Amino acid sequence: SGICSWYGEVGEIPDNYPTACGTPFNPNELATAHRTLPCGTRLRVTANNRYVDVVVNDRGPFVEGRILDLTKAAFKVIEPDTGKGLVNCSYVVL
Repeated sequence: SGICSWYGEVGEIPDNYPTACGTPFNPNELATAHRTLPCGTRLRVTANNRYVDVVVNDRGPFVEGRILDLTKAAFKVIEPDTGKGLVNCSYVVL
């Protein structure tokens, strides 16, 4: 468990920019960046008594203390207030 953040605000990443796993970045996908898990690994991320199933499709987060960098769509499932930017979370590999 640790801190999850989100990335991919409009204009932050160009449309269809390739992720580290080679797929185009899409902020509307239920996906996440992870430092070491293989591309394509499926995770269940839990926070605030909510969960979202995501796929690892990028590398990160690159900020100390954060464990996942979710797409905005995935983050909104577990924390509807994306303005917070961070949420305490945990995950398991599916």
